[in-house]
Amino acid sequence: MLKIANYQFQSRLLLGTGKYSDFHLQKEAVNISETEILTFAVRRMNIFEANQPNFLEMIDLDNYKLLPNTAGAATAEEAVRIAKLAKASGLCDMVKVEVIGDSKTLLPDPIETYKACQMLLDEGFIVLPYISDDVVLARRLQALGVHAVMPGASPIGSGQGILNPTNLSFIIEQAEVPVIVDAGIGSPADAARAMELGADGVLLNTAVSGAKDPVKMALAMKLAIEAGRYGFEAGRIPKKKFASASSPTEGLSPL
Repeated sequence: MLKIANYQFQSRLLLGTGKYSDFHLQKEAVNISETEILTFAVRRMNIFEANQPNFLEMIDLDNYKLLPNTAGAATAEEAVRIAKLAKASGLCDMVKVEVIGDSKTLLPDPIETYKACQMLLDEGFIVLPYISDDVVLARRLQALGVHAVMPGASPIGSGQGILNPTNLSFIIEQAEVPVIVDAGIGSPADAARAMELGADGVLLNTAVSGAKDPVKMALAMKLAIEAGRYGFEAGRIPKKKFASASSPTEGLSPL
């Protein structure tokens, strides 16, 4: 079970809601994924304009926890304003803090992210910061009081998978709050690998919405995350340099 602050979830898949070709396909993918947390960019949603199309109108909001994110923010102050806008609309008190520091790589700004988290914690938000695979920053954010850390596997939307499993493992090993791998996941194998490393969950969007068959990919990601978690809990065998017989050699009958 995934626990974030005072919330509990059966599913460890967090699903983004952007980039789908239409709302009906999006709804099918969301349903089959069995996710319980949907994330969306507040600045891209017409949450105050009733005459504008809105995916949230097509789903039963009682079945999901909404995780608005502050995508589009370049400073801590902008991130806080976006978070307050989402809270004022009655959507959620939980927020994914996303403060981009570089327009080409879309990597998060560690300083502004830390400042935004500090400000939002003071405002009583449940705070989940999106960060690079920065071991020290993850530790400092935990000390600050965030409710989860969300290190990227690789640049947003790149589909490159986990580029630095060592740093990701360090973050997971020292974690006192949930670690949710966010950004760069491209395939079910990437998602399973993240979970095998010990991550508590995976957040993805483009890997599903950009697939040839988003609905089938959403199902594949669901199963991969479940398999990866079971694999982590089961404990894999150690790697060995040489072969090791899988059948006992003692007591063999003479030829």
